[in-house]
Amino acid sequence: MSNFLNKPGAGFDRILQKGISYVRILYDGLTGMTGSREENLRRLAEKLGTADAIVIGAGAGLSTAAGLTYSDERFDRYFFDFKEHFGIRDMYSGGFFPFPDDETRWAWWARHIYFNRYVDAPKPVYQDLLSLVRDKDYFVITTNVDHQFQRAGYDRQRLFYTQGDYGLFQSAGGRIKKTYDNEAWVMRAMAVQGFITDDSGVFQVPGDRMLSMRIPHDLIPACPDDGGPVSMNLRADETFVEDSGWHAAADRYISFLQTHEGKHVLFLEVGVGGNTPMIIKYPFWAMAAENPRAVYACLNYDDAVCPEQIRKQSICIDGDCGEVLKALEKRIERVYST
Repeated sequence: MSNFLNKPGAGFDRILQKGISYVRILYDGLTGMTGSREENLRRLAEKLGTADAIVIGAGAGLSTAAGLTYSDERFDRYFFDFKEHFGIRDMYSGGFFPFPDDETRWAWWARHIYFNRYVDAPKPVYQDLLSLVRDKDYFVITTNVDHQFQRAGYDRQRLFYTQGDYGLFQSAGGRIKKTYDNEAWVMRAMAVQGFITDDSGVFQVPGDRMLSMRIPHDLIPACPDDGGPVSMNLRADETFVEDSGWHAAADRYISFLQTHEGKHVLFLEVGVGGNTPMIIKYPFWAMAAENPRAVYACLNYDDAVCPEQIRKQSICIDGDCGEVLKALEKRIERVYST
């Protein structure tokens, strides 16, 4: 890491470029052969206890393991009317659907935001991960936009959401370099569609399943600063707004890496797929390769691999992230109980 983190202007973009440059010179390919499952679990449990710092890189696989799925039963429960009327099959594709008007489009987005941002994940996978690092010097970089790290109790000063946040609006086209909290709007938009709160204050589909797929025109969200249209603060193109909070989190991430340069760092990658590997996966590989004391760990379903060059520094565990984290908890508990 000393080759690039301590240079002037060593910001987040330099981290990304370093990862991309490293991948371009890979010469031995990838491998998942870092030991048996039991051996890998043992080694990772040990590294969680001995590392000077833990850098967690989290992708969509972590939220999927936590039950925040975008299709099947969960989609059918909350979007059954959109499915029947428009033929939409999952939440992801629904985000790109050409709805006939803004009233319908923002009714969709109110539900999409609420059930992926303002409710806890069905399974306590985020909490399980926190239990492994709570007393450690950790930092989280994530491409997830569902805010589950904060909901689970992670220190917000140790989080960097690189791709945005379902809980934020921005001016459409990125005209104004600010973001706006959308919670109050989401709650109103859910209520006018006919959702009702249960005893825990969580919106549910009413018993008669009578919901509206439109919100009133005067509830269509507008930019607080200029009254213009808004969009989601999600990185889809060059209009994505990196506001002051985004830059502050990026700076904290870089500072964390610099502080632990050359130390025994565990780069713990959890559920990172192939959609945006240049944000977490490639930089983790590059930083592990430049620091012989570092360890790279990959927890992934059917895609737990590492470059052959850093195989001896790596721990690859194939499987559901939630199940792997539970297995790690049990192994660590056994160590402390003996």
